[in-house]
Amino acid sequence: MKKKYILLALSCVSFCFLGILTGCGKKDAKTVETQPEVSVALPLTDSITLTQTYPATLSASQSADIVGLVNGTLQKILFEEGDYVTAGQPLFIIDPSTYRDQVNEAQAALETASAVYEYSQRQNEAMQKALEADAVSRLDVIQAESNLKQSAASIKRAKAELAAANTKLGYCTVRAPFSGYITKATVSEGAYISGESAPVKLAAIYANQTIYANFSISTDKYILIRDTSSGKDLDLDHIPVLFGDSVVGKYYGKLDYTAPNVSTSTGTVNLRLIIDNSKGELRDGMFATVRLPYTVEPHALLVKDASLSTDQLGKYLYTVNDSDKVIYTPVEVGGLYQDTLRVVTKGLTPNDRYVTTALLKVRDGMKVKPIR
Repeated sequence: MKKKYILLALSCVSFCFLGILTGCGKKDAKTVETQPEVSVALPLTDSITLTQTYPATLSASQSADIVGLVNGTLQKILFEEGDYVTAGQPLFIIDPSTYRDQVNEAQAALETASAVYEYSQRQNEAMQKALEADAVSRLDVIQAESNLKQSAASIKRAKAELAAANTKLGYCTVRAPFSGYITKATVSEGAYISGESAPVKLAAIYANQTIYANFSISTDKYILIRDTSSGKDLDLDHIPVLFGDSVVGKYYGKLDYTAPNVSTSTGTVNLRLIIDNSKGELRDGMFATVRLPYTVEPHALLVKDASLSTDQLGKYLYTVNDSDKVIYTPVEVGGLYQDTLRVVTKGLTPNDRYVTTALLKVRDGMKVKPIR
């Protein structure tokens, strides 16, 4: 009977001990389950070119107003709106009758002046011979020479008037100053043009085979570009130019012009790209976005920009140490790369694991289960 009590007591002790062990095991499992899984990554190290986007406005490489410079009725319009016209092509005909009469009058005046000059020349020669024979006075010779000079001056005036009359007659046929696309005419056939008092705009022409993208950058970015391009590779011949969905093609511009001055009102420098527009998609006045490279980072440390947070002290990351504990890590950052990565300039090493997801669930000192 005594043995039975001893065995029963031992069984109870074993059962309790087993229960304790089992309970302890469950507690440890629960502790492990409370450690959240977080995704971590190592910073990327690479040689990169940093860019920044700027709004730009397109302008044709050549543009001009087509104007009427003479008075008269607009007789003919020799193009259709939107046509591609070539340099020297006639565009408008303004009634030339008045200016043709002026040319005829100037031509007649020149002929008269030429005849007077020939007569004065013969008279002067005759006076010179008569003076040698003492048949005339020296005063008569001087008068003959003066008449010859006056007739020569009359010829010059007549030639100038004839040239001016021919120029005005030429203005009656309005021609394209260069090849390009022409707008709708601003006047109709039969309208009277008063171009002599002030030029009258008849249309506009744009040469769009090449086109400019005009934009401005801050002075500090300009200095970076200037310093970087002198000593390192900075491709300023293939700068991406971005448009909305309405433009199908991909376009790149070459830096064509940098203003020699800084705007005193904005503190910016004006730049211009030249773009090949052989497809004809781009137009004067369109808006674009220029993605301008401004510096090269040969050993840049890159993290996902979405992993960065901001507080009163600035930017910070959550890193995970060798004990899998979260560490609040202040950092200093640079430019954005490829829209998703951010350059870290201080506070991080290439071997530091940083938290990429579940940023709101972690806190400094928390034990986590990192996943890569």
